[in-house]
Amino acid sequence: MGSGWGCPHEVNDTCTRVNNLPCDPGMKGCVLHGRFVFINKDKNTRLREKQDREKTDDVDDENTS
Repeated sequence: MGSGWGCPHEVNDTCTRVNNLPCDPGMKGCVLHGRFVFINKDKNTRLREKQDREKTDDVDDENTS
């Protein structure tokens, strides 16, 4: 995948970290998965789950005060 950044796991457009699948930044197993927001909403599931947990934790903290 040609882009402005270089991933150490990408070799000849394949991901050596994820079973030598074609490199798709943000796919499940990618080092970027869940760390950044992507245009493709399917790649943001881990981030949304984390945000939902944080909201639940905030509500729980308010209820214990």
